Amino acid sequence: MRNIKLTIEYEGTHYLGWQRQPQGMTIQEALEDAIEKITGVQTAVVGSGRTDAGVHARGQVANFHTESDLAVQRFRGALNALLPRDIVVLDTEDVPEEFNSRFSARSKLYQYTIWNDRIRPCLQRQFCWHVRWALDHDLAQEAAQALVGKHDFACFESSGAETQTTVRTVTRASWDVVEPRRIVFSIEADGFLYNMVRAIVGTLVEVARGKMPPARVADIIASGDRAAAGPTAPPQGLCLVEVRYDEA
Repeated sequence: MRNIKLTIEYEGTHYLGWQRQPQGMTIQEALEDAIEKITGVQTAVVGSGRTDAGVHARGQVANFHTESDLAVQRFRGALNALLPRDIVVLDTEDVPEEFNSRFSARSKLYQYTIWNDRIRPCLQRQFCWHVRWALDHDLAQEAAQALVGKHDFACFESSGAETQTTVRTVTRASWDVVEPRRIVFSIEADGFLYNMVRAIVGTLVEVARGKMPPARVADIIASGDRAAAGPTAPPQGLCLVEVRYDEA
């Protein structure tokens, strides 16, 4: 039995997220269907995390077990020949039996893109949140520093989650103006709660609009109250950029 690791890029616009759903196509289902066509065996694919409907990925990681003797790089070509055009396998790799894309992960890096202009975007509309209001980037950057460290982030978790603990460690959080209209929020942590990044972005936008002072973010975290934080930003601006693992 082999354990094969996949690095995957996808546009999440037309999918109900990563995890299989009773109705509607998901990234996991598309991958599992393609693997079954190659091997003739129904195979479970384990993802590093569950991206929500409309969320994208440039570096999602998954793994699956198979008895197929197909060369690992030929698996990549075969999968890409079968997958829809908005999903691509960037790399395939044989990994040790104990590797698990979810539980072996050391950290994940997400980025959230905002298009800050009075005029709505056209070509970028599926990959950003259009924010018409003027934003103070310095205020948002100041507020983001309260996120760094080990905290209970219950205030940024949407209801309906099934998590054993809401404590996570954020190693970096930055708000960067990539170009005059495009702002990117980057955050890396050992794990994320349900809608955590989108709730953080919604809160930082409230700060950047001058609706709350930067120091309020630390108070919101301490409160553990989701109602105290800002709104949940829409999904299309969010992208899973990279999943990091300890070196072998």
